[in-house]
Amino acid sequence: MGDTLGHIAIIFGLGAMLGRLLADAGGAQRIAMTLIDKFGEKRIQWAVIIASFIVGIAMFFEVGLVLLLPIIFSIAKELHIKPINLGIPMLAALLVTHAFLPPHPGPTVIAASYQASIGIVLIYGIIVAIPTVIISGIFFTKLDRKIVPTAFQKDGNVIALGNAKDRPLEETPSFGISILTAMFPVIILMSATIISMIQELTGFHKGMVFQIIEFLGNADVAMLISLLLAVYTMGIKQRIPLKHIGNSCGSAAAAIGMMLLIIGGGGAFKQVLIDGGVGKYIASLFNGVNISPIILAWIIAAILRIALGSATVAAISTAGLVIPMLAGTPGVNLALITLATGAGSAICSHVNDASFWIIKEYFGFDMKETFLTWTLMSTVLSIVGLIMILIMNLIV
Repeated sequence: MGDTLGHIAIIFGLGAMLGRLLADAGGAQRIAMTLIDKFGEKRIQWAVIIASFIVGIAMFFEVGLVLLLPIIFSIAKELHIKPINLGIPMLAALLVTHAFLPPHPGPTVIAASYQASIGIVLIYGIIVAIPTVIISGIFFTKLDRKIVPTAFQKDGNVIALGNAKDRPLEETPSFGISILTAMFPVIILMSATIISMIQELTGFHKGMVFQIIEFLGNADVAMLISLLLAVYTMGIKQRIPLKHIGNSCGSAAAAIGMMLLIIGGGGAFKQVLIDGGVGKYIASLFNGVNISPIILAWIIAAILRIALGSATVAAISTAGLVIPMLAGTPGVNLALITLATGAGSAICSHVNDASFWIIKEYFGFDMKETFLTWTLMSTVLSIVGLIMILIMNLIV
């Protein structure tokens, strides 16, 4: 448990604080409303996907869900369309960031378990995530309207959303500052990784400049710098008292306590699988079977996700089963194995997943409608993600 939570807990804690500051200052609201306004009514789904993707990078799935749902419902009411038309693109974007992109729990812990570079996982993850979210968010919505038309006639349960914070747009940070704050961890990690890759390819001497870049590209340091930027842009610059900034950070840190326990428990369970020989036994079952490690990681993660419900625990547990198999497999791309595990852990969210019931309640669905919208969409996203990862494997 200690090995799993080591520096991972720092990344989660700082990430949660950054997301809370962005939400409390109205930065996330500014990003969503500006993009929706710029794209217009005809391309509203594209605006929702882009806004949700940007907000989803900075916030955990449940936080982004609660934050964006009131915006989605108000826009749907204004445009006289049903909420699920915007809900599926939003959910697809939030789920794809949750499954593929650090600093979210699953990808971060899996990358650490496989000893993959978080920066490379992030770069590959964004490349895979973009077509995946377009297919599962935009094109699937059109198909799903024919599969379950009754779901696209529901007005949703607005009362279940409670009293959401909705401040006047002119009182929120500017769009540029909000985007910069939300994307800053991604900018730092991607920049440091790309520069390091160029240095390795060109063989340049690692001088002081490269050492500084490596230091800044460390995930802990990148998240700390990003949080300090958020304290200024989403707090001090907005004339929010330091006491309120501290309260936001404190409440964010307190809110991830249960998540850390789940991740720590998942890490301990993973080690039990490794030390108990379960991983080696499964590896022996597949001995001589000609199957890609990427597909194998996806299958195991998918099975565990369906059985356990929690995507994060499924992903962490998969690492314990896959690591023994990687020992005898030369030339494996660990970043793609990480993404395949994340993709498998996103599949088929059903009754043993809390998200299933949250979405059922908010959108006012019955069980069948929830299965044919949310569960089906998460399955499509998982399969499309795997296909994109396999294509990436052919290229890199």
